[in-house]
Amino acid sequence: MGVVRQCAVLVGGLGTRLGQIVADVPKPMLPVDGRPFLSWLLQDISRFGIDEVLLLTGHLSDVVERAIPDLVAGLPRAMQIDVCREPVRAGTGGALHHAADRLHDRFLLLNGDSFLDCVLGPALAAPWEAGEQGRLMLRQVPDASRYGVVALDGDRITAFQARPNPDQAAGGGVINGGVYVLDRRIVDRAGPQCSLEQDVLPALASEGGLQGTLQDGWFIDIGIPDDLARAQSELPRRLARPALFLDRDGVCNVDHGWVGTRERFEWVPGAKRAIAAATRLGFHVFVVTNQSGIARGHYTEADLHALHRWMLDEVLAAGGTIDDFRFCPYHPEAPLEAYRRVSDWRKPGPGMIVDLMRAWRLDPARCIMVGDQPTDMQAAAAAGIEGHLFGGGDLFAFVHPLLQRLEASR
Repeated sequence: MGVVRQCAVLVGGLGTRLGQIVADVPKPMLPVDGRPFLSWLLQDISRFGIDEVLLLTGHLSDVVERAIPDLVAGLPRAMQIDVCREPVRAGTGGALHHAADRLHDRFLLLNGDSFLDCVLGPALAAPWEAGEQGRLMLRQVPDASRYGVVALDGDRITAFQARPNPDQAAGGGVINGGVYVLDRRIVDRAGPQCSLEQDVLPALASEGGLQGTLQDGWFIDIGIPDDLARAQSELPRRLARPALFLDRDGVCNVDHGWVGTRERFEWVPGAKRAIAAATRLGFHVFVVTNQSGIARGHYTEADLHALHRWMLDEVLAAGGTIDDFRFCPYHPEAPLEAYRRVSDWRKPGPGMIVDLMRAWRLDPARCIMVGDQPTDMQAAAAAGIEGHLFGGGDLFAFVHPLLQRLEASR
């Protein structure tokens, strides 16, 4: 069925444990360091190639709908955001029921009031087994008394408990992290008013249709005042990620000259492993590449976008991601007049790097650039970030010590 590109977000809950602060603001729209919590959530999932978002609204839907232009404007990558409003209080399963005709065959689903820092690539891109209908990201927590507890047999979810047994109330447990990849067939099990967690998922688990993946990343649920307060400082700090910038030809792929289509693309040894390692460590990964092959007529911008989408899919399946791409198609001596000009995006100019640092709110002191040409190093220096010249060989072996050093300084 291909790689998952759509995300549905449950934003219709009442948030009763937060009292008056949600009287006129839905829980996912509560400000965290000056931005709606939902904005942070969407920014992070955009890293994994999600470009279509469907907000499943109920309580105070008008507030969410009015905020969409600002949500879109605040994101570093372009995403289409739409709303599906439930006609009555429908519950989490009912919200999916009412959105059935707008959901892709497979889609990512998020709770709009919690955040789990996790590696989503394999869940979005890896082939599914026969009978599999859902993949859930799970988290071990020291106190599971606020959450439903998940029972596992290997990577199969076998059961859900609404709350731990009384003798486990103050103890740890494996919980549902509020991040799901689902097959749209599960909507057939959801009625107009029902709970995904209590009515739909337990039945699927009993049939062996759910896979669970334990994640060890940072987790927060803003459903109580103390955790909402904690999010104000912790969420911005956690999402202020370090960044790995990569040149493309000669670093990610073997430079065969004017590589603009998948047929001519050959991964450099260790490239996918290096990107996956950076992703697991919590780094952004960006590709910045001069592409004068467009200006010379060897391939088109559409060809290049298709190639980069395929690169992302390959990396997702390998356990990483490429958060964003920048390319410069311009050349001062281009045969095609439309591309014949000087641009500071063309390395050694820093334009591509600077644009990404602005869009993703990066700290230059926590960014590194890996390239195979002196122009890459010049662009890095002009952008105020550290540059490292790759001389060939295995990219993972070259990059991994750099990542570890920067990680140790966090």
